[in-house]
Amino acid sequence: MDLKRTVLYEQHRAAGAKLVPFAGFEMPLQYSGVLEEHRCVRSRAGLFDVSHMGEIEVRGTDALAFIQRLTTNDASRLTEGRVQYSAMCNGDGGIIDDLLVYHMGSHFMLVVNAGNIATNLAWMRRQLEGDVDLVDASDATALIAVQGPESRSILRHLTTADVESLPYYHSIRGTVAGTDLLISRTGYTGEVGFELYFPAEKKSAETLWNSLLDAGKDAGLRPAGLGARDTLRLEMGFCLYGNDIDHTTNPLEAGLGWITKLGKGAFIGSETLAAVKARGPERKLVGLRLDGKNVPRKGYPITAEGREIGTVTSGGFSPTLERGIGMGYIPKAIAVAGKPVQVAIRGNNCEAEIVSLPFVTSRPQV
Repeated sequence: MDLKRTVLYEQHRAAGAKLVPFAGFEMPLQYSGVLEEHRCVRSRAGLFDVSHMGEIEVRGTDALAFIQRLTTNDASRLTEGRVQYSAMCNGDGGIIDDLLVYHMGSHFMLVVNAGNIATNLAWMRRQLEGDVDLVDASDATALIAVQGPESRSILRHLTTADVESLPYYHSIRGTVAGTDLLISRTGYTGEVGFELYFPAEKKSAETLWNSLLDAGKDAGLRPAGLGARDTLRLEMGFCLYGNDIDHTTNPLEAGLGWITKLGKGAFIGSETLAAVKARGPERKLVGLRLDGKNVPRKGYPITAEGREIGTVTSGGFSPTLERGIGMGYIPKAIAVAGKPVQVAIRGNNCEAEIVSLPFVTSRPQV
């Protein structure tokens, strides 16, 4: 299968990025190295090309009612410029995707995972009712993320938009380095950061990318790839679709009860989820912290008292904690912080401890 490329592909090649297949795209895994890029984002700032993500516009007079029926969170609370984390579930309460909902004024925009764009669109079209029009803007939209404690100061050099006071999970229109775009105070790293949505035009994308790198040179800004993006989100305990959540998991067991508003009225899967909440989920997604140099990976068994109790859904080395960490589902009855468990790594039962998420405390999101 031919891999798609973002409008910044040539910039990644020129920077010496290691390119790998991801969600149908040829994407940068790393530039200088995952550990260095991770630590740069935590201490200074990193620049990510995340143009592979999907953007679906929901238009029409019944757009809000459609989103309310489709997603778990309460989109009626959104006003223009507000952003909301949410999920779409099937009738059994299984997660079809997690996503962001943007109130764009005249319409809504859903930002979905790259590997789920076609699946999401097919599902959404089957649910259409009333005056609703869906527009797949994924290929026409590019997305750059500037993440880290220096991200505000970097953007201030390139825009007159008020990025200093833009609250978390809010967005504004503005011009950055001559490109008209949407500036969003969101991200996947746990750090202060911004995501910039703009038309996927090669020349303007390259100008914006290079302008950001130039403006951030003194602040230590570096390009960062998917490897660091994954370790950063893992330290924060953020779920990754296809690992920690999918159609076999529900939001309540995944720790996403805070985006599951059962009181807003019926939505797809709400009846099943209400029943799960009433009896309590049977299992829970927990954090795992390992001893020594042991590093858990997806699929490794989790054991306790000589029996298997679950499997690792996400795992890796934490550059911040300098030890192995992971997540996985285990029975709720034993999902207690401080409880010792083991992770089977290459035939050896390695000691681990259940810990509360996140593994690393994020900066105040104000």
